[in-house]
Amino acid sequence: MLLQVEGLKMYYEILGKGLVHAVDDVFFSLDKGETLGVVGESGCGKSSLAISILRLLPINGKILGGRVLLDGVDILNMDLEKFRKEIRWKRISIVFQGAMNALNPVLRVGDQIAEAIMLHSDVSKKEAMKRVISLLEMVGIDGSRAKGYPFEFSGGMRQRVMIAMALALNPQILIADEPTTALDVIVQAQILKLIKNIQRRLELSVILISHDISMVSELSDKLAIMYAGQIVELGDMVDVYLNPLHPYTKALLSSVPSIKMKRRLLKSIPGAPPNLLQPPKGCRFHPRCPFKADLCEEEEPEFVSVSKDHFVRCHRFEELRGVEFK
Repeated sequence: MLLQVEGLKMYYEILGKGLVHAVDDVFFSLDKGETLGVVGESGCGKSSLAISILRLLPINGKILGGRVLLDGVDILNMDLEKFRKEIRWKRISIVFQGAMNALNPVLRVGDQIAEAIMLHSDVSKKEAMKRVISLLEMVGIDGSRAKGYPFEFSGGMRQRVMIAMALALNPQILIADEPTTALDVIVQAQILKLIKNIQRRLELSVILISHDISMVSELSDKLAIMYAGQIVELGDMVDVYLNPLHPYTKALLSSVPSIKMKRRLLKSIPGAPPNLLQPPKGCRFHPRCPFKADLCEEEEPEFVSVSKDHFVRCHRFEELRGVEFK
């Protein structure tokens, strides 16, 4: 097992208000060459999970429990300077959401990628720039464009630059946080195909974060469904997609159109994700769940194993097998 996340808890402290339970008791694992899709609505903790793994937390973000094991070593307990030099970018890297905001608008893109290389490797600027040109060509951009500024690139090209930067130090794990945000569907398809091709070529492990369950399902080996700071269902992609057990997973799938199925009205999920300053008592989905029972409102469900590779956080999953979201 390359990466194991066990009981991870990360909260944001809001002065005068309390703690936002952004990542709360999260479990999952990732093998070499595997793609894990993390899906959920905005505000469910997906990006907070990514920055927790990379220890890129803002000043009010605190990891309060759990472990992140990389090849069996807990990298959360590692000295921060050692983590920065040996783990971040070298072994785990990230493609941030919103490429225009992630790139410095007043620096040439080649210099920005070269800076990351030189900060973590003992190489000259000339050697770093050779690597930059190779990386840009890998993601489908002519090497001469290294001299360009971010505003001279289209949205899709900026996202390709971010992917090149993330690959600069040959990481084992790539976290792609909403890599197709604000791109049109044609460019989205190109970026996703690029990520998949690079993954095969470099034998990367990928954590793909999105709110789009249909897109993630096309690329992932495993699916993790995240709601209100918790993973509520985790398993093999085909198993989760065809046999969803948690009501929230059923709800997400019921809102996705398909050209292969009989025409039907798409269903929406009533309400909104809860305020994580004060998460609901019991199951966090119960205020929006049509299948809730009294137990759901009183007792928080455990994250239990349904089969070898399928896990769910729901009191009533056995009763709801095969039942569609209403």
